[in-house]
Amino acid sequence: MPRPPLARERVLDAFESIVIEDGERAATLEATARAAGVSKGGLLYHFASKDDLAAGLLERLDALTTTDLERMSSAEEGPVAYYVRTSVMEDDALDRALIAASRLAQGGSAPAADALRRNRDRWADSIRPHVRDAASLDLVMLLSDGLYFNNSLDVHGPERLVPRSDELSELIALVLRATAP
Repeated sequence: MPRPPLARERVLDAFESIVIEDGERAATLEATARAAGVSKGGLLYHFASKDDLAAGLLERLDALTTTDLERMSSAEEGPVAYYVRTSVMEDDALDRALIAASRLAQGGSAPAADALRRNRDRWADSIRPHVRDAASLDLVMLLSDGLYFNNSLDVHGPERLVPRSDELSELIALVLRATAP
């Protein structure tokens, strides 16, 4: 797939940042254009409306999820361990897209809520063959959700809100023992 134009990506980056930092209401076309360093006409060339901006963000989320699923399927440690380990937020592109989509969903966006459910289902479908039953899948998914949420409370503060390195490895080992087919 060819790389989208740089200005389009800058506009999406700006929209994503505003949604994350200030909420969906603050992410007007004018504010997004200003933050992206483009004219409103330049923004409208790529996105005809705020709904189109949100759709572009959700397309980005889908593409990043696809890339993550590819990594997960080839992870040496296996899909379950990979999913739990990567549930500790690192403020990367996928994390930012997930947070922005969550903010849009919280603001009442049905397409964002649907996209989040669809992507979560995609991760669950990839994990399902590697766990013994539905309860094991729920354990992996809910533990990962909890790690992600807990880590989002203060990713830059001095507190260690999420287990790191050896602690996380021990948690993963426990999950693998509890869920292995």
